[in-house]
Amino acid sequence: MSSSSSSMIAVTPLLPVIVLLLAALGGAVAWLGRLGHGRAVVTACLRAALQLGAVSVVIAWVVAYSAAVTGFILLMYGVAAFTAGRRVTAGGPGWWWAGLPIAAGTAPVLAVLAGSGVTPLSGIVIIPIAGILLGGCLTATALAGRRAVEELRQRRGEVEAALALGFMPRDAAMEICRPSAAGALVPALDQTRTVGLVTLPGAFVGVLLGGASPIEAGIVQLVVLVALLAAEAVATVVTVELVARGRFTPPAADQR
Repeated sequence: MSSSSSSMIAVTPLLPVIVLLLAALGGAVAWLGRLGHGRAVVTACLRAALQLGAVSVVIAWVVAYSAAVTGFILLMYGVAAFTAGRRVTAGGPGWWWAGLPIAAGTAPVLAVLAGSGVTPLSGIVIIPIAGILLGGCLTATALAGRRAVEELRQRRGEVEAALALGFMPRDAAMEICRPSAAGALVPALDQTRTVGLVTLPGAFVGVLLGGASPIEAGIVQLVVLVALLAAEAVATVVTVELVARGRFTPPAADQR
């Protein structure tokens, strides 16, 4: 049995070539299909390679020190908040508010998992789980925020009509943007509904390859999926509330 049998990917001299070819293929297809993201696909793949390489080296040192683990999680949180905020506002005012829904979704779920003893407090466990939760909340915040902001911009007349009927500004905005923003939960819902039938997510496969039984891997994946769905639900609700209160948009006078 080869040394690479415990891994899903065989690390051979051909691997970098295959990765580059796949990145080029994705970029070419996006460019030819006029999706507007041809270059972004290639640069995203290159960034992922560089960042994962650096993170792999850093984590080997970080997991040995509690303070370093905390700092690394805070760094991930900062990047998630910045990325989600820029997606929602396209660089406009108020992007820093994205940190609130991400924290509101991640912190209590992570606290429940760690405080109950379900998740060990070792850095090698906490870091990936925190990363999964932060990544999910980033996606939920960015999708919900962007959809809500665009909906309010496109249906401004309906918001003003609701105000004329006596609605408070927050309530008028909420009636318009909430149904659209709720769609941010659809990817997480679909992933949870179809797990084991369509896909075997990374946590399941990783634990399985680590030597655990399929039952143990299934339990780990179930906990991750349920925790992720709960975190994203909180992040989505908080995001919609912030959009309805105008935290991601300039004052009404500046929009005219």
